[in-house]
Amino acid sequence: MKNWSLFPPRTRAAQVDERWSFVGKKEHNCDPSDPLDRFKGDDWDHTAIDPEHRLLLSLVPGKRTAENCQRVIDEVKQRTYGRTDILFTSDEHPPYRIAIEKAYSVAVPQEKKPGPGRPPNPTRVMPPDLGYATVHKTREKGRVVRVTRSVVFGTLAVITALLESTAAGGKINTSYVERNNGTERGQNSRKIRKTYRFSKEWEIHNAASFFSGFSYNFCWPVRTLRDKNSEGSWQPRTPAMSAGLTDHVWSLDEWVLYPARAG
Repeated sequence: MKNWSLFPPRTRAAQVDERWSFVGKKEHNCDPSDPLDRFKGDDWDHTAIDPEHRLLLSLVPGKRTAENCQRVIDEVKQRTYGRTDILFTSDEHPPYRIAIEKAYSVAVPQEKKPGPGRPPNPTRVMPPDLGYATVHKTREKGRVVRVTRSVVFGTLAVITALLESTAAGGKINTSYVERNNGTERGQNSRKIRKTYRFSKEWEIHNAASFFSGFSYNFCWPVRTLRDKNSEGSWQPRTPAMSAGLTDHVWSLDEWVLYPARAG
């Protein structure tokens, strides 16, 4: 579903990550000189998840590049109407810092000093209400033994306030986007790490990624989002219901047949 005109402006956080899979063969088996291998090898789903509503905000499949990281951040900005009171979290993948700064910084003119000469170039300044923090996990023998959290943009007070305003936990984390990675691998057998069911064609692989990724928003009730109704029984809710995009769980037929508009 590409029409985001009803996207809820209350989205206040986005966790970004890349999810690995491969098409045809793994990257180390590809021949750079073979044109048939151009669309084979490693494929990464660059994703952004709203941790409060478990909503998939953006999905950009492709190679693990700075350009695709930029596309994810740009889509989040577009789909939240350019609001800046948002907390971004990620691992320490360097392109995200550059992408967030490029998408959200504003040019502030600098005062010209008296005398001859050109006026100084504007300075790029980040919005004071935007936060960005990273998570670094130290592993020993395959287990996480230490987690280090770092503030990149914004003050600790701003990030604390953004954390407290959401229902996504009181600490800087990437737990929700990592949970979505596991959900996607369970729903889409092409993404299982060790499988004979991997995709053979790049376009089909990406089409399956979009299908399972965005149908999850509307058709997949999430247990931790369920709500009690007036009669005391549990009401299942999807990420789209939690985010205010719809009032019911959609069937796949309803989702597939819904008229889509670019935007």
